[in-house]
Amino acid sequence: MIESARELTVRQLLELPSAILQLEAESVTEGFRFLTRLITDWRNGSNRFDQPGECFLGVFCNGQLIAVGGLSYDPHAAPSVGRLRRVYVTRTSRGLKAGSFLVEHLLEHAASRFQAVRLSTDTPEGAAFYLHCGFRPVEDDFATHVMSFSDAT
Repeated sequence: MIESARELTVRQLLELPSAILQLEAESVTEGFRFLTRLITDWRNGSNRFDQPGECFLGVFCNGQLIAVGGLSYDPHAAPSVGRLRRVYVTRTSRGLKAGSFLVEHLLEHAASRFQAVRLSTDTPEGAAFYLHCGFRPVEDDFATHVMSFSDAT
């Protein structure tokens, strides 16, 4: 079991690791399909988080992939707005700071490129998590939460 964020490492993923299939299988059992979309989009080249300012990160504990998440341009907003996408933390790693660790690194990366970051979540647990990370709710057809870097001071 993970004791603290100090035991976690984060790496930019330039290729999908084979362990992504285990995360996808777990996520599907929870009713989530976004890792399946991630794998499909990556394989067909439609989204590899490889545009300037974008990134795809993995969180590892003892060499094991336990969380993933990406930052891209928000296709529903101005070019100065990024979007958190495909954030998933394994069930056994939730509540142990892995998700916060991941989002913190994604936001650090975003702050150098974007004025704001948006995301969409459809679960109460996800909404509570992003509020805890400093996002605020937003009424929008394409986003449920936003963080403006000018507001994050």
